[in-house]
Amino acid sequence: MTSLKSLLLTGALALLPVMAQAADPSPSAAIALAEKVGDYQLATLAGEQGSKDARNADPTGWVQGALFVGLSALADHSERPEFKQAIMARGAATGWALGARTYDADDYVIGQSYLWAATHGAGDAAIAPTRARLDAVLANPPKNDLTFVDDGKTCRDRWCWADALFMGPAVWLGMTKLTHDPAYADYAKSEFEATTAKLYDKDEHLYYRDSRFFTRRDDNGQKLFWSRGDGWVFAGLANMIRLLPEGDPERARMVAIFRQMAVKLKAIQKADGYWSPSLLSDPKTSLPESSGTGFYTYGFAWGIKAGILDAAAYEPVVRKGWDALTASVHPDGKLGYVQPVSDRPDAVTYDDTQLYGVGAFLLAATAVADLDLPPEK
Repeated sequence: MTSLKSLLLTGALALLPVMAQAADPSPSAAIALAEKVGDYQLATLAGEQGSKDARNADPTGWVQGALFVGLSALADHSERPEFKQAIMARGAATGWALGARTYDADDYVIGQSYLWAATHGAGDAAIAPTRARLDAVLANPPKNDLTFVDDGKTCRDRWCWADALFMGPAVWLGMTKLTHDPAYADYAKSEFEATTAKLYDKDEHLYYRDSRFFTRRDDNGQKLFWSRGDGWVFAGLANMIRLLPEGDPERARMVAIFRQMAVKLKAIQKADGYWSPSLLSDPKTSLPESSGTGFYTYGFAWGIKAGILDAAAYEPVVRKGWDALTASVHPDGKLGYVQPVSDRPDAVTYDDTQLYGVGAFLLAATAVADLDLPPEK
């Protein structure tokens, strides 16, 4: 694994971040910026379809699927029709199909936008293929161990990596919410518990990306927790909690973990509002990174609005995170500082962008708007 210290020393000084200024978090300003970023990404999406990287090009894969989760949130907040139209057009183009792999959670995340579409005019046809997939899994549930070996192919039929907690559970829980069949939620709850038992560090209150990282350390000897990896989890917890009814014991369990993570994440947020690519690394030397920051800002803002997190304690975290995200947006609407596809902390620059980072940004922007915060004086 490339040393983060060497990455920082290789050209990083020429790529110093734009210092975040106090940004306007009001609903009108947050949604206007989200629309600008969404416009840029939709305009460039055709280029991603032609990408040489199959992960970028796959219209039902996780890279684009995470974007469409964010677009669904934006469609709920924007008066402009094109964001809803993009979701409906994607579903029609794919036949409302999930990715090709029967069990892999990465191939489920696009289904979150299908569930949204089903309740916004597309009807049951939008979820029929997804329900058939879930039924097939329930009929033959995977039983493999969650130990991650090599490329993970031996464990990925189950949620053996942190990202999976954003990709898969909300589809299973959302299906129960739409159909009132508890079997889907029961599966998600059981698998969440298995993943948490495997990957959650009860001392640090953070998730390892997968079991390969249990013994790995950063350049300063700290445990290696990847910002976007824990970002997937923190945002995933928010999406799971909102789909479970009050009084559900598993919801209470998730809320407890969410609050534990919030305490830790607040303590390690950098002065500039970002979170370090390697969460426990030296904040004075770490690079800015917007995809993890987007997911965290979303989680904190959503948690305050839902009454799970104390507003007085966590509103400053949201403001700093929004300042950092706003500083990551180029004048044309391109979102920068998005670490490329990876499974661990890596180098990142102002010019780096990716669809999943935009998805995180749109979630954050809409959740910030929901808080209706006044600009700082």
